Amino acid sequence: MTTSTSLDGRIAQAWGGTNPHGVHLNVVLAARGSATAAAMTATFSAPATGFTPILVCVGPDQPSYETINPPTIMLNKMVVDSDTMSSLVAGACQVGIAQGVLDSVAEDLLIADQETIVFVSVWVNPQANDADSVRAAARQATGTSIREAVAGPPPQGLRRLVRDRETLTHPFYLAAAETPENL
Repeated sequence: MTTSTSLDGRIAQAWGGTNPHGVHLNVVLAARGSATAAAMTATFSAPATGFTPILVCVGPDQPSYETINPPTIMLNKMVVDSDTMSSLVAGACQVGIAQGVLDSVAEDLLIADQETIVFVSVWVNPQANDADSVRAAARQATGTSIREAVAGPPPQGLRRLVRDRETLTHPFYLAAAETPENL
């Protein structure tokens, strides 16, 4: 198992599920008392309309909430502007993230204590409406991203990215020849 100090500042991302119920998230791991942890916990003092940080907890009702350990701070990276999206983020994603973090504890990647803080930034497809699928996607993405943050990305993937750097693309990138003015 890796100590919280050696995990401080480790970052990864992952996709879980399939559209329209897919989830993309970023994970940052921090050691308690570090500059990384200070920056992450500062999110609690800066909520904005549609962007509310949540300390991940679970339970059958509000009086029964239990904080998972390691403590996990979740923040959406898209505006939550409907009851459906609010339920998916605060409900399905929160439970899926909790399960993914606890899966990582069960796999001995993280320790269930207060020494490491997990920060998760989550995006849910705006067309999502199936809470069970979103929960499963959040769990999958959380586990995948924590494994990568702890172990690092696969070396063959890093070599491929360097080799193919001139032809990299992204679904939100439109090359000049593909812009609406040129179509």
